Amino acid sequence: MKAWALTLSAALLCGCAGPSLAPRAAAPMVFHDQLFQPPATPVDTSHVFAVSPAMRDYLNHQIGHSLTRKDPRRELFDALYRKDKLQLEYDSAITRDAAQTFEARAGNCLSLAIMTAALAHELNLVVQFQQVEVEESWSRAGNLYFASNHVNLALGRPRLSHGEIYSVDMSSALTVDFIPIPPKARDNTRPLEERTIIAMYLNNRAAELLSQGKLDEAYWTARKAVEQDPGFLNAYNTLAVVYQHHGDLSEAELALRYALSQAPDNTIFLSNLVQALAAQAGPDKQAEADRLRLRLAQLEPDPPFHFFNLGQAAMQAGDYRRARDLFAREVERVPDYHEFHFWLALANYQLGNLREADAHMAKALANSTTRGDHDLYSAKLDRIRAYEAHSAGK
Repeated sequence: MKAWALTLSAALLCGCAGPSLAPRAAAPMVFHDQLFQPPATPVDTSHVFAVSPAMRDYLNHQIGHSLTRKDPRRELFDALYRKDKLQLEYDSAITRDAAQTFEARAGNCLSLAIMTAALAHELNLVVQFQQVEVEESWSRAGNLYFASNHVNLALGRPRLSHGEIYSVDMSSALTVDFIPIPPKARDNTRPLEERTIIAMYLNNRAAELLSQGKLDEAYWTARKAVEQDPGFLNAYNTLAVVYQHHGDLSEAELALRYALSQAPDNTIFLSNLVQALAAQAGPDKQAEADRLRLRLAQLEPDPPFHFFNLGQAAMQAGDYRRARDLFAREVERVPDYHEFHFWLALANYQLGNLREADAHMAKALANSTTRGDHDLYSAKLDRIRAYEAHSAGK
C-alpha cells in the first residue's frame, strides 16, 4: 500500500508514508487557522475504518458460511486475491475510506489496506500495519510531485474476545500486499500504529484536495493529519505546501523548518524549504536558499523527474533524439513508472521508431495506475499499431 510525500511547482513535495516519531503534541506554531475559511463541518476520521452494511453482508454470506471449517484469515486472504471473489482493482486516482473502497472494488494501496483492516476487524482478527523499507517511488499530478512509500499489513489469528489487544505473531501471520515487492523487502519492515495510518489517509486526501485547488479543505485536512499523529512528519510538509500555494510563504517556512529539525537530511523537506525561501524577498532569504541548494545537490545530485523535465523541454523544442535519450535515463532508474514509458514512446514515434514506440506504450499501459491513464495509453497503443500496420502494408 502506498503513502506519499509531496512537492510543488518545479519541486514542492507531498507525502503519504514516511517517518513517524514517538507520540507528542503537534508543534503549535505550524497552525494558522485565521488564513483559511472555516470548514463547513469538522474533519472527521470515524468513517475511515467504518464497516458498511454491504461489507457486513458480504462477510456473512460469502465468508461466514465457511468459517467453521476454515481459518478466517485464509478466507479473507483468498477473497482479496481471487478474481472470482472481490475482484479488486488497483486505482491510484483517489484515496478512499474502507466503505468507499469496498463499494468501488478499487483503490490505491493505502485504501485497499484500510478496507482489508476493516474487514479483518469485523472478523475479530488481529491486524498489524507495517512500513516496508523500500526505495521511494515518484509520481506527479500537474505541478505537484508525489513520493510514495510502501505499507502492507499482516493478519493474525482471531482474538479470544472482542476488545482484547495483543500483537500479531509474525511467525504465523498472513501478509497482505497489493503490489509486488522484492522478497527480501518483506523481512525489512517496521510496525505502524493505526493512528499513523489515519494520518496517512488524511495526508493523502489533503494532497488530492490541493491538486484540485481546494486550498481551504486541504488546509483543514492536513491540519487534522498533524493532530492525528504529530510524529508523522510528511503531514507538516503537506501543510507547508498548502501554505505555499496559498501565498503564505513565511508560514510554509516555519512548518518546513520544524520538519527538518526532526529529519535534517530529508531531501523533500529541504527542497520545499529552498523554494519557500527563494520566493521571499530579502538578501538573507536568498543567501540561505543558495546555501541549502548546495546541500541539496550534495544529498541528491539528480533529483526525481530531473531527466524527465529536461526531456519534456527537448520535446517542446522539437529535439526528439535528445528527448528520447533523456526519457530513457529516467526509465533506466525507474523502470516501472508509466509516464516515463509514455513519453519515451512519443519521442520514438516522432523519430519513426515504431517498434520502440509500441514496446514502451505497452509498458506504459501495463504499469498504469488509474483507469483514465489506462484508457489513454490503450488508445495511443491502438493508434501506433494501426500506423505500424499501415506502414507495413505500403
